[in-house]
Amino acid sequence: MNLKPRRSEEPEINLTSLIDVVLLLVVFFMLSSTFIDEGRIKVQLPEASLVPTGKQAEDPLVVTVTQTGGYRVNERELINSSPDTLRAALLQVAGADRQKAITVRADARATHQAVVTAMDVIGRSGFTRVNIATIADPAAGKP
Repeated sequence: MNLKPRRSEEPEINLTSLIDVVLLLVVFFMLSSTFIDEGRIKVQLPEASLVPTGKQAEDPLVVTVTQTGGYRVNERELINSSPDTLRAALLQVAGADRQKAITVRADARATHQAVVTAMDVIGRSGFTRVNIATIADPAAGKP
């Protein structure tokens, strides 16, 4: 009989498997991530504290976003709030002039999504001169 005490092996953590799993997770997240181009919607934001200097040389197109998420183009209400309807109305009013200035006026209670959708439609239609209408801050003019 062999009654010699066995040497007990100390427990180890197998790092090879752990490193494999971590690398697979890194590769998975890199491949499944979507990178959004944040600069797609280009707008020229107006300064709210500045006083307008008279009427501009050209009359801009005015896209109004109502409280309910509906759209108006130059005060003409559209039949629905579909992006395709807004695009068709913009193209009809502007014709071939994609350099025409467009002012987006949004009700303060309008959803953010409706405003972003309007700006996205404007950008995808080829217009580059987009302004957002604001109301001047009464406290900004006081010293």
